[in-house]
Amino acid sequence: MRVRARGLGKVYPGVDGAPPVRVLDDINLDADPGQVLAVVGQSGSGKSTLLNLLGLLEPVGAGEIRFDEARVSHLGRRAQCRVRGTQIGYVFQTFLLLASLTALDNVLLAARYVGRERREAERDALALMERLGVLHRRGHYPAQLSGGEQQRVAYCRAVLNRPPLLLADEPTGNLDDMHARVILDELRAQARERGATVILVTHRLDAAATADACLRLAAGRLASD
Repeated sequence: MRVRARGLGKVYPGVDGAPPVRVLDDINLDADPGQVLAVVGQSGSGKSTLLNLLGLLEPVGAGEIRFDEARVSHLGRRAQCRVRGTQIGYVFQTFLLLASLTALDNVLLAARYVGRERREAERDALALMERLGVLHRRGHYPAQLSGGEQQRVAYCRAVLNRPPLLLADEPTGNLDDMHARVILDELRAQARERGATVILVTHRLDAAATADACLRLAAGRLASD
């Protein structure tokens, strides 16, 4: 999937009479199938907000986002939900695993959203969890998992349906070097072997160095390419 963003902007209203906060200003971005694009920047630079806009989790304040030729940023919320469920895999920085579900059932949530048959989806989920080293934790609940294990379960959920677009917000933030390398290799494999478009947000320069291209945000603006 080709991802194009042009003139993206986002402003949040001020609180208690404070002036509005401009988080993103005139961002242009291009990402192609089979490419890994890293977005780096200091905390507060707008990285996660940019990812949320690309993931159709927040409405854009200015500009537009296109997936291939479709202007998805201006679809209705219900249509955007359908696009999210079928075309986007999202690795959230805070995992967003459901506390009442086991690790395996959290992964299988992605399949339920698109109506996949459970037996086939479970086979794929177990294979993913084995590859990521969390298969032995499939029956455990999120509170029983370490931060790194939760991160890897969240990754399995994001890629279960083989989405054409993968968005990853600090996907190695809770991992040691060995498991961080596993996740980065997995993201590259999604791009190389499936032709997925991968956009990752990271503060780690070693993680950004594995990408095909890198954008740097500073105070909501594109600082360099």
